[in-house]
Amino acid sequence: MAADSNPSVGTTAALFPAAPARNALVEPLAAVLARAPADWAPLVQAWQASPDGQRLQQFIAQRQAAGAHIYPGAVLHALALTPRAQVRVVVLGQDPYHGAGQAEGLAFSVPPGVKPPPSLRNMLGEISRSLGVPHPPNGHLAGWARQGMLLLNTVLTVEDGQPAAHAGHGWEALTDALIRATAADPGDKVYLLWGAHAQAKAGLITAAGRGRHLVLQSNHPSPLSARRPPAPFIGCGHFTQVRDFLAARGMPAIDWSA
Repeated sequence: MAADSNPSVGTTAALFPAAPARNALVEPLAAVLARAPADWAPLVQAWQASPDGQRLQQFIAQRQAAGAHIYPGAVLHALALTPRAQVRVVVLGQDPYHGAGQAEGLAFSVPPGVKPPPSLRNMLGEISRSLGVPHPPNGHLAGWARQGMLLLNTVLTVEDGQPAAHAGHGWEALTDALIRATAADPGDKVYLLWGAHAQAKAGLITAAGRGRHLVLQSNHPSPLSARRPPAPFIGCGHFTQVRDFLAARGMPAIDWSA
């Protein structure tokens, strides 16, 4: 019997709401934003006070009040793990994974013990093939983030089972500001833009960076597009180019197995 045909179902749900899903955002967004790392905080605070920031916070509060399961709880995890002054590679994702227990605030990454989704499996396989290094042990990419790789989604929250549910509600103004800031900061960087959504940010990088950075573009690593011409992700050679770019500037190599 459908739930909406049983009048007792709604009453029971109101009395006994569902427990929060794993990795869900259960506190007010303002509380999360207040803990932004000091080096990123001016950008976060300026956005938070802006019309876009106010609109997004109201939207999140409304969705929480409606009982939506919003992921991840660690909204600013990418900023916490990668200090602004240490950014040397930026990976742009779209929005977090929308399944319980998957999203952890790092683009493409999943917590230890969670099976890597298909796009991430293609990424890990490409690293192994192109660099001849052992396959990373799992899909938890915090070790990359601690080496100066900013794993940034352009939308920082999502709802259970609803990809892109929070797109267009204000996050983009913040993440655009973060992208511009990394490009304007000192030091040459590599930007990995996979798929049309990430590639739309290329102008922010080139304008702020004045040609200093290496911007690499290909199809998204999703199985739907990873092998499609004209710029397939499989065989793109991006990880080799990251290695060579860092070495040419005397920077330590990325330990991809970390």
